[in-house]
Amino acid sequence: MHDRPGPVDAPQQPAVLAPACARYLQHLLQVRRLAERTLRNYRRDLDDLCRRACQAGVDAAQLQPAQLRSWVAALHAQGMSPRAIATRLSAWRGLLHWMGRQGLLSRDPAAGVRAPRAPRALPKALSVDHAVALAAGAPTAPGADEAAAARAHALAELLYSSGLRVSELIGLDTHPEHGREYRSQGWIDWEQAQAHVLGKGGKRRSVPVGAQAMQALRAWLHLRPPAPAAASAADRAALFVGPRGRRISAQRVREELRRRAREAGLAVPVHPHMLRHSFASHLLQSSGDLRGVQELLGHSSIASTQIYTRLDFQHLAKVYDQAHPRARKPR
Repeated sequence: MHDRPGPVDAPQQPAVLAPACARYLQHLLQVRRLAERTLRNYRRDLDDLCRRACQAGVDAAQLQPAQLRSWVAALHAQGMSPRAIATRLSAWRGLLHWMGRQGLLSRDPAAGVRAPRAPRALPKALSVDHAVALAAGAPTAPGADEAAAARAHALAELLYSSGLRVSELIGLDTHPEHGREYRSQGWIDWEQAQAHVLGKGGKRRSVPVGAQAMQALRAWLHLRPPAPAAASAADRAALFVGPRGRRISAQRVREELRRRAREAGLAVPVHPHMLRHSFASHLLQSSGDLRGVQELLGHSSIASTQIYTRLDFQHLAKVYDQAHPRARKPR
C-alpha cells in the first residue's frame, strides 16, 4: 500500500524582510507622515517584493541585484508601464536603503538597478486657431469686471506671444527695480517690446513681445488696481496683481486660463505650459529655426527643444494623411 503524499508546505514569509516591511510602513506613517493613499501604494509594492522573495525562497540578505532586475523585467513583460515600474522600484529601494540604515542589511541589493526608460511624452499644444482664439478672447460682456477681463486677456496674450513659464510670468514687474528693499527678477521693456525674465537655473533671457500682446498689456496697465499702503515693494512693482493689489499667484493664472478657455469654446483643458508649448510648436512650424526657438525658450540643451520637431512632424503627417490621394486606405 502506497503512502499518500503529505501536504505541500506553503513557502514561509522571509523572516527578516517581512517584519522589516511592516516596520518601514510604520516609519512612513509616523515619521514621514505620508497620506493614507500613498501608504496603500507603498504597502502594495512592498507586499509584491515580499511575495517574490517568498516564491524565490530568499530573505533580505540573499537578495541580489540580478534577482531584482529579473523581477523588474517580469513586471515589464506583464505590461506594466515604465512609470509604474519606476514607482514600484522606488518603494523597494526605499525599504532596502532604510534596512541598511537600521543595520538589517550590510549592502544594498537595489544599487544600480534601474527601471525601463519611459518614452518621453509629447507636449500638448493647441492648434493655431485655438491658440489665437484663446489669446484674443471674446468681447467683454456688459457689467463684467473690466479690470479682470483686461488682466486675463493680457495673461493669455503674453504667454502665447513669448512662451514664458508661469513662474517667469508672475515674476514680471512693470519696470525694473534695483533698490535695497527689492530687486526685480523680470520686467517689461515697453520701448523695445521685450520681456526680461529670470528662468530656470538663474538664467536671464530677453524675449520679444508681439504687438497684440503689448497692446493688451498697456490696456491692463491702465486698469491695474493700485497697491495698498501696506503692500510690499514686490507687490507694488508687480505687473500682474489681483483685485487687492497683491502680486498674482500661479494658481490664479491657471484658473483664469481655464475660465478663458471655456469662454472661448475650447473643449480641451488649458494650462499655462500648454501656451508655452503652442508658442514653441507654432514658431518652429513657421521658421524651422530650432536654435532660435531654443534661445527663446531658455533651454540649456537643444535636446529639450527637439521634442517640438516631433510635434511638427505629427502636424505634417496629419496634413499628409488628409490631403495626399495615396495616403488613404483603399475602400
